[in-house]
Amino acid sequence: MCGIAGIYTYAGDPNPGISREVLVIRDHMAARGPDGAGLWTSPNNRVAFGHRRLAIIDLREEGAQPMVDRFGGHTIVFNGEIYNYLELKSELTSKGYVFRSESDTEVLLAMYAECGSGMCDRLRGMYTFAIHDAKSGDLFLGRDPYGIKPLYFADDGKTFRFASQVKALVAGGAVGTKPDSASLVGYHLWGSIPEPRTIFRDIRALPPGSTLRIDSRGNHHRSEFCSIQAVLRDAHNHPAGSRADVRTHLLDTVRHHLIADVPVAVFLSAGIDSQVIAKLVAESGHADLRTLTVGFHEFTGTPQDEVPLAEAGARKLGANHTTRFVTREDFQDDMAPFLSAMDQPTIDAFNTWCVSKVAAACGMKVCLSGLGGDELFSGYGTFRDIPRINRLARTAAPFPLMGKAFRWLSAGWIGKFTSPKYAGLFELGRSTEGAWLLHRGLFMPWELPGLLPAEILRDGWAELDPMVRMAETTAGLKTDTLRIAALEMCWYMRNQLLRDSDWAGMAHSLEIRVPLVDIQLLRNLAPMLAGPQPPVKSDVATLCGLAELAKRPKTGFSTPVRSWFSSPDGTAAPARGLRDWSRFALRAAIGQDLRP
Repeated sequence: MCGIAGIYTYAGDPNPGISREVLVIRDHMAARGPDGAGLWTSPNNRVAFGHRRLAIIDLREEGAQPMVDRFGGHTIVFNGEIYNYLELKSELTSKGYVFRSESDTEVLLAMYAECGSGMCDRLRGMYTFAIHDAKSGDLFLGRDPYGIKPLYFADDGKTFRFASQVKALVAGGAVGTKPDSASLVGYHLWGSIPEPRTIFRDIRALPPGSTLRIDSRGNHHRSEFCSIQAVLRDAHNHPAGSRADVRTHLLDTVRHHLIADVPVAVFLSAGIDSQVIAKLVAESGHADLRTLTVGFHEFTGTPQDEVPLAEAGARKLGANHTTRFVTREDFQDDMAPFLSAMDQPTIDAFNTWCVSKVAAACGMKVCLSGLGGDELFSGYGTFRDIPRINRLARTAAPFPLMGKAFRWLSAGWIGKFTSPKYAGLFELGRSTEGAWLLHRGLFMPWELPGLLPAEILRDGWAELDPMVRMAETTAGLKTDTLRIAALEMCWYMRNQLLRDSDWAGMAHSLEIRVPLVDIQLLRNLAPMLAGPQPPVKSDVATLCGLAELAKRPKTGFSTPVRSWFSSPDGTAAPARGLRDWSRFALRAAIGQDLRP
């Protein structure tokens, strides 16, 4: 796990200051890679790569980056892990490739020499990389199918810049920071910035599951090699296998995610996902099972207290377990560094920040997270609530004006019984996408005029076109389960959970691995998800020998942030709820309050 940066000057004169700018961008990400720093500049001063290293596989100097290969002179910077690199290395060795390191980075270089742009079809892992092709002079970039690892870029018509973090690109001083209208609309709708946009108009994210080649004339050639939606759409064309296969596939992904030359721990809660992962780690033959739980004194004795059940699970597995408590004082001390590290505004992430800080304090570099289990195994309330919302809302189909009329009439009283968002039940609830927005949305479309200036809202809504984009995500998916899973994976998980795990973990030099967010696992399970009885969380618990967890209600890992945002005497602080926090985080990110 690392931080990567680069500049590719494809027009105009060579840039004599190219190395200095890359160093500034690179070292803004020092926390992503405290174990080493590298720089490579082309002889003509048109290309420069920077790298910050968190050494996980092949800790020796031979694994350092940027790395230049002996297969064709190509140069790479790479962030992430390739979990099937040993299998790929064996294949390449049989074809005559000779390796000087034990790193997955060198395998990527050999894969490029062997397969060119088609290399990503063979990779299993979380990754972003950039390769300078010594023969063509092109710059070639790739990103994993889920978008677990981020890659941001800016192109001013002469120079292409990229980095692992938005704030790092801005720190280089050559990229504009005008807020992006569509991103502001998306942020207010969901509490996170929808990719491929970022909070700044001049910076974009490389879409997940795609590659991008920039040639010496500045032409961009983007190609999609994998998409979550395509895997789900294709699910009906493959046999589902037996229910017992679920455990086999889960054990396979856990084994792949244990590959490391440093200790690997498990974030352990009382929930099914992390307990299953810990149990499968133990069953995989992993020599040293380490588990970590974070607790909060405010939750002691309540259903939100994760500590007793997590510790009981650790004892059953014989794990080397650590429990640490986070306090209000920790929260107050951490607020400034938390906001400084936050790469883009978000309404979440403090929980990940807490566990990452504790893991780093325990000397860990790699932790496994249960993120992704709710999306795979219908763990969220959306999987149950959205079909019910659809059925209820469609009763009003013969009355086209009923949706808006109900919203206007109910706006004053519905908040006494449920979320005020549900005033839009009959207006949005007829489609999967609209019902999902009702469930996941932070603010509703009709609330935005009070939150954003009219010009930003008008332009941003037209550019983002959120209902159309969500409909594109679900197009061709035949069941409620697949449609909801696609929305959860491609919007909530990608734009919030995975992004927050990346920056909040790396702020503490911690690699967070997500075994349940694995493209091969999704391909294996998708035919079951498409069937009439898709496996759910309780099935997973039972299949993995944790039947006692099958009936436990879902709580989710939460922090007592709302109470911490009040002063000790109970008086209100600037941000108590998610909606207040959203404005607070946005103001911290762009330095202004946009409310009209």
